[in-house]
Amino acid sequence: MRILTTAIHSELDVVMSRQRARQVAALCGFTVQDQVRIATAVSELARNVYNYAQRGRVEFSIEGKTAPQVLVVLVEDQGPGIPNLDLILSGRYQSETGMGLGLIGARRLMDQFDVSSKKGEGTSITMKKLLPPAAPILTAASIGEMGMQLAAATPDITLSEVQQQNRELLTTLAELRARQEELVRLTRELEDTNRGVVALYAELDEKADHLRRADEMKSRFLSNMSHEFRTPLSSIRGLSKLLLDRIDGDLTEEQEKQVNFILKGAESLTELVNDLLDLAKIEAGKVEVRPKKFEAAELFSALRGMLRPLLVTETVKLIFDEPADPMMLYSDEAKVSQILRNFISNAIKFTEAGEIRISAVRLPDADAIRFSVADTGLGIAPEHQQIIFEEFGQVENRLQHRVKGTGLGLPLCRKLADLLGGRVELESELGKGSVFSAVIPVTLRQEDAASDAVAVALPEPVADERLPVLVIEDNQQTRMLYEKYLRGTNFRPIPVRSLWEAEEIWATLPPAAIVLDLNLNGEDTWRWLMETKSNELRKAIPVIVATEIDDRAKGFALGADAYFVKPVLRDELLVELTRLTMHAAAPTSGRISSGTHSYGT
Repeated sequence: MRILTTAIHSELDVVMSRQRARQVAALCGFTVQDQVRIATAVSELARNVYNYAQRGRVEFSIEGKTAPQVLVVLVEDQGPGIPNLDLILSGRYQSETGMGLGLIGARRLMDQFDVSSKKGEGTSITMKKLLPPAAPILTAASIGEMGMQLAAATPDITLSEVQQQNRELLTTLAELRARQEELVRLTRELEDTNRGVVALYAELDEKADHLRRADEMKSRFLSNMSHEFRTPLSSIRGLSKLLLDRIDGDLTEEQEKQVNFILKGAESLTELVNDLLDLAKIEAGKVEVRPKKFEAAELFSALRGMLRPLLVTETVKLIFDEPADPMMLYSDEAKVSQILRNFISNAIKFTEAGEIRISAVRLPDADAIRFSVADTGLGIAPEHQQIIFEEFGQVENRLQHRVKGTGLGLPLCRKLADLLGGRVELESELGKGSVFSAVIPVTLRQEDAASDAVAVALPEPVADERLPVLVIEDNQQTRMLYEKYLRGTNFRPIPVRSLWEAEEIWATLPPAAIVLDLNLNGEDTWRWLMETKSNELRKAIPVIVATEIDDRAKGFALGADAYFVKPVLRDELLVELTRLTMHAAAPTSGRISSGTHSYGT
């Protein structure tokens, strides 16, 4: 959907292009900083057009029907073309006139940048930037109104544009100064923190050396935390209990208090290590699921006796609603218990008065049981409800000074529920309390647990010469469907459930093709697609989008090589995989349209 076209014939047109770029960006909903970035990029390229080709044009348009839409800026000229284009874009070109700096600068300011130039035929540059998620969807009608507003704006491209650039420069300088001061402050804080950390490490056993690698890589940190940590912690706890039992003589009241502090500290560290190890095992696909038959009522009975001692105040009641009917499950009782213990412990921490109610309800449609833990505590704001399920994610609140946590309990609950073929849910209202639920299938299917373990584990080296296809899909049934589609073909599916897992796999096993679902639990898949196709080392890998979102134009604009709206048929997928992998080996150009699907290369 075209917004505006501006001709470049004179020096003043260059200034006009910058002004129009800023106006278009403002009407599209970009922030002031992004408006300046877009205007600067357009201004640099427009000046190149005037300096080297004398004539050209700048066209602004919108791609996509769903959020986030894409602002596309096309800068064209019919000049002599750009010699040494590849050398210029690599940043190695040396020029006394500064030729090439505008291209490199504009590429850095935009999300996606493509340039084509032929000697004697001119140059065409396409720049793209994703609109902010909160920006309203632009339709043909709203773009028409935008064009009227731009036409009505009387351009004073001399004085007003200089004044505007001066204001932008002053604002940028002020922001840079504030950031520099913030950086100095953070550096000082980091120096103080580093001194404290070094002093703390000096007191720990040499086995704690693995912790110093936590800043380098989370996975490496988790893999190194094994029994080397558990052994000294167990020793500390055992020796503390020996002292408290007066095995080697009596203790004074102050000594007993200090030993209790040591014991509690060791127990807290042990819980942290156990949570981290559980997370590491799940991500490595090494968790063993031991299903057996058990009743929900028996599980509640065990939890009641285990968790009542955690209540340190009489203002909070711990209530277990006994199931009205027998609820028998065939699953891993220990892991279901671990999920509920984490839910209840969190509820106790953040509930000052009222009650914590644990219940179980059968879901006949899903053949599952929903275990719920409802509290009357602080509640969680909607914008923070996703953060608490991220590792080490915590929400600041007024109880933070007396309630300590690691931010690992809830992410562990989610992964355990996934491992059992279920899911976790959250309903919460700030100031009124929260309801954490785990929906667990009545019968655990062993293939579900195995499939989940494989989905997060790096693929083991196998003697399989088939082309690896990275399948980024968070729905388990769809992943299994793709595996069946590719069975007996030249393609080997590598299923993952998130973009993070896809990056982990890619570092070990570069794929021959990618099948991407755009709906991945709120992840910014559009931006990932665009960044992948802007990466010089990755853009040759074909990406097939298979999703429920019907926005082919935006998908192709951001670099998709094929686009399917689910459901995807086996023959269609295989045809595209074959065509695109052959295309990657022997690149051609063009665009193909077939049936109800559109394909682009």
